[in-house]
Amino acid sequence: MMKFLSRIVFWLSGWSLNANWPEGLKKAVLIAIPHTSNWDLLYARAAFFLMDIPVKFTIKNEVMVGPLGWLIKGLGGIAIDRKRVPGGRKQTYTEAMTVMLKESDELVIMVTPEGTRSAVKRWKSGFYHIALGAEVPVVIGYLDYKKKEAGIGPCIYPNGNMEEQIEEMKEFGRSITPRHPEKGII
Repeated sequence: MMKFLSRIVFWLSGWSLNANWPEGLKKAVLIAIPHTSNWDLLYARAAFFLMDIPVKFTIKNEVMVGPLGWLIKGLGGIAIDRKRVPGGRKQTYTEAMTVMLKESDELVIMVTPEGTRSAVKRWKSGFYHIALGAEVPVVIGYLDYKKKEAGIGPCIYPNGNMEEQIEEMKEFGRSITPRHPEKGII
């Protein structure tokens, strides 16, 4: 049903796909860039349904109840359980997502590295630490509003040189036209 609705969204809006998902890749952190509009979720979610990429996004465990929880789960939401770890503190979201990826046979978690729809000078680095800790690649998903194209960009395996690799990802993102260019990647 979701794939059918996604086809309608793409047909009505005139969007196309550039589906270059790495063959055989079953676990990854997928960063969705650039993120400047609430419309990004609609087109990105539709694109991933159409590409048959089982993308999930994380949300607080407390939100995943009742009808809202069912809807969020249907869209790919998965609850983050920040259980207590030795020492009594709660896991960070980064730690919880790293564990989820390590324990799963097949999981692609979508993250927006900007952490907001506003322009930022520095990305949040949690996505990189998750990929490095879980030993999975970072795959770039993008929405180019000028071309009306949703696609998959480079696949980058974290090597520990975070600043350099994030700059490489940003450089790719700067070639993409967001819905609000003034909020794009700096």
